[in-house]
Amino acid sequence: MIALIIVIVTMISYAGNRSNNEYTGKVQHLAMTTDQEIALGLQSAPEVAARYGGESRDRAAVAKVEEVGERIVRAAVKESPYKFQFHLLADQKTVNAFALPGGQVFITEALLRRLHTEGELAGVLGHEIGHVVGRHGAQQLAKQQLTQGLVGAAGVASYDPNNPGRSAATAQMAQLVASTVNMKYGRNDELESDQLGVRFLPQAGYDPRAMIGVMETLQAAGGGGRTPEFFSTHPNPGNRIEHIKAAIEQQFPSGIPAGLEP
Repeated sequence: MIALIIVIVTMISYAGNRSNNEYTGKVQHLAMTTDQEIALGLQSAPEVAARYGGESRDRAAVAKVEEVGERIVRAAVKESPYKFQFHLLADQKTVNAFALPGGQVFITEALLRRLHTEGELAGVLGHEIGHVVGRHGAQQLAKQQLTQGLVGAAGVASYDPNNPGRSAATAQMAQLVASTVNMKYGRNDELESDQLGVRFLPQAGYDPRAMIGVMETLQAAGGGGRTPEFFSTHPNPGNRIEHIKAAIEQQFPSGIPAGLEP
């Protein structure tokens, strides 16, 4: 009975937090308001930056990252409630870029140095902007709360005071299933952000094919020993290239317009 109550409360809470996303056209279940996302991003940004060596001291490179990011925001997401800030991190070894909820966007020097054109930088930032306006952080948190609630209910329902080891094993299996489900959602978010990047780049004057170059760079940086795609939160860059090509074809069935920056 206790387990059933936990399930009911968890499901009602998850179903009740719904919102239509104007950028993706999808109905989402969210765990935070936009104001809470912004506050969380601002609060977390200094700690996150410190993990990657802090903010870069290369003023020219910092200015370029800010310039390209703000250009995309002005052209493609100017109606967004988020206050975007773009950060270049000093880490020269970790090839990475990511965004916090609310508009804090980061790229490491290690990744920036590997990019070949301004358009590729726009591709990285456009993808991360897609995570923010796609509200993937708030969506992931809601899904985690849902699965954690269901895992807790499974643990309560399976508890056997005469065989506590068996109960623990059942709860661990439920947690593994929940984690795998959440990984799948994460991969879908990555692909959705790629699609948003393909839409945003031309609006800012960049050729969306630059995103293919980004994927090739990430693929080369991964080397031959990357984690199998099914157990990774990010799809294999090689597979993402095919999704990006399909998104470009869908957006420009008659061909990409001339005059866009590579």
